[in-house]
Amino acid sequence: MRLFIVRHGETAWNRDGRFQGQRDTELNEKGLAQADLVARFLANQTFEAVVSSPLSRARVTGEKIAAASECSVFEVADGLTEIHHGDWEGLLSTDVRKKWPDVLEAWHTKPETVTMPGPGGESLEDVQRRCIAVSEKLEKKYTGDVCVTAHDAVIKALLCYYTNAPLASFWNFQIANCSLTIVELRPGKPPRISLMGDAHFLGGGFDLPEQKGL
Repeated sequence: MRLFIVRHGETAWNRDGRFQGQRDTELNEKGLAQADLVARFLANQTFEAVVSSPLSRARVTGEKIAAASECSVFEVADGLTEIHHGDWEGLLSTDVRKKWPDVLEAWHTKPETVTMPGPGGESLEDVQRRCIAVSEKLEKKYTGDVCVTAHDAVIKALLCYYTNAPLASFWNFQIANCSLTIVELRPGKPPRISLMGDAHFLGGGFDLPEQKGL
């Protein structure tokens, strides 16, 4: 089977550099336009199912893809929810740097060592564990193509897993809003990445924006 993995479209917090985590922020005008573009790009693709994070920014992106591709099966999987940023959620990256400079530095240099501070804060290992569980369930349930709409940390954690890379490699991947990654899950063989972080259909060229609230 193949997983067509799409990151959600842009939100105001993406644009402003705020840590979103599990806050249920909505797509902004640009994000809705991006979701329409990726949906149009995938309109001729046949999906057995579209599976989304429950957060609205991913869910709306997934709903648009399901409608455009005429996929009648739409599921929500809690395991695809974005990393819980703990006390950082809702804060600008500049605010986080003032209060937690050492933790933020570790997050950007040794992400595998960090558990987000505060109630509910997660580590990348926590995120990877739950999104792998979703991937394994989908692999057992479906044989054809499945579209997954999720979040930056979820997709990067999955890419580390699929490429047999340590979580220390987390920042080696750049996954723009509404970009597309395709993973082939082949029985008895290692996963194969046939496309990663493709955003050409959004019309922005090759210069992808750096987001600070990550």
